[in-house]
Amino acid sequence: MTPFSFALAHSLPEAVLAIGALVLLMLGVFRAKDGRDWLISELAIGVLSLAFVLLFFNIQGSAVIWSGSFVDDAFGRFMKALALAGAIGSLVLSVDFMRREGIDLFEFPVLVVLASLGMLMLISARDLIALYLGLELMSLALYVLAAFHRDNARASEAGLKYFALGALSSGMLLYGASLIYGSAGTIQFDGIAKELQGAPSIGAVFGIVFLMAGLSFKMSLVPFHMWTPDVYEGAPTPVTAFFASAAKMAAVAITARVVMTAFPHLVSQWRQIVVFTSILSMAIGAFAAIGQTNIKRLMAYSSIGHMGFAMVGLAAGNEAGAQGVLMYMAIYLIMTLGAFAAILSMRVTGTYVENIGDLAGLAKRNGTMAFFLGAIMLSLAGIPPLAGFWAKWFVFMPAVNAGLYPLAVIGVLLSTVACFYYLRIVKLMYFDEPGLAFDKASPAVTGVLALSSLLIVLFSFWPGPIVSAAAAAAHSLF
Repeated sequence: MTPFSFALAHSLPEAVLAIGALVLLMLGVFRAKDGRDWLISELAIGVLSLAFVLLFFNIQGSAVIWSGSFVDDAFGRFMKALALAGAIGSLVLSVDFMRREGIDLFEFPVLVVLASLGMLMLISARDLIALYLGLELMSLALYVLAAFHRDNARASEAGLKYFALGALSSGMLLYGASLIYGSAGTIQFDGIAKELQGAPSIGAVFGIVFLMAGLSFKMSLVPFHMWTPDVYEGAPTPVTAFFASAAKMAAVAITARVVMTAFPHLVSQWRQIVVFTSILSMAIGAFAAIGQTNIKRLMAYSSIGHMGFAMVGLAAGNEAGAQGVLMYMAIYLIMTLGAFAAILSMRVTGTYVENIGDLAGLAKRNGTMAFFLGAIMLSLAGIPPLAGFWAKWFVFMPAVNAGLYPLAVIGVLLSTVACFYYLRIVKLMYFDEPGLAFDKASPAVTGVLALSSLLIVLFSFWPGPIVSAAAAAAHSLF
């Protein structure tokens, strides 16, 4: 096997997405007379599904390809599978919504595929330049997606805010990368780890700070979270689901890879940043969501809080902590897609509603939807024995074993505070007087909601496959 064919064999999912995006773009341009073509969305789901299947063609060992810029390993495959699952779920949720809103343009699925390609490149990045290329490919597509409903003022505002703040975060990340390169003399993660074994220079420490700041923006960690509530509320709901699911997988994956492989000897330096952002994110996510009346803004603060919980596992700085992060993100993905499927089911006389009060008395109007959404809310709150409880267990235990007792205690207390707004939704659905009935949701949306709820409940009885896969993925990172 030639070096090129070997590299191509280990980057088949990326190749499929790149070629698929170009083919879909050409197909959309030459087929669509008015810009609309539902077939493109279906084909995009097929392209993403094919990339998902190809991830498992090389499941043994790892390979460093493309002159050391990319790595194909179990960790990357696990997180890529989550990112692609989030992209597929978001596209499935989008079809009916985009048609009803009159924005079912062929560019939308093409942008989702391009963003997914950036995510896969980002997850497999093994040096600073590959990291930046993947991040910008993902981000540029996300900027456009946020403002995709161009006739909607809130969507345009969301896209502008995300673009302006995203450009700032990219500049911070680049500045940090340049400082790290200046201190280590190399851009590859393993070379940086080798050069920074001893006492780090001031430039290296500042580089880590700025690099982590840029990555924290993509994860919506406090104090780089300011864009999240407005963008989540203003962007079209399927786009918000894409931001909250797939994009988070890629951002967390590259953060874990960078700190574990490029700075394994500087744990005390980057752990301070992770602990600081984790505590602030859990606190803001817990308290700021209490007063929200818009369910998409509530999910924004919920996302901020959950990223804080995920960072508790990363702060442990060991293999068990990495496994905890992987478990948390897998369960978070399922809960998030289910929650947004429920939001997309909130439609009254053809108009989508976003007020939490519209869920009042849902159990009397639609008991099945209330049951599914109730299970998701209880799981997000971390109520045992649902999957959300075990997600927190998998990140708190490594932190405790690493001696980070204050962080774990603060996390448990703030998780209790966050229960309030999740349980409030359950209370509204089951104990308040019903209002207007929701329209019948599309089969695709109902299917995603039902599947997510089922997986959340079943995880407690059959956690083995995900736990084993996460353990193997974490092990490959060390």
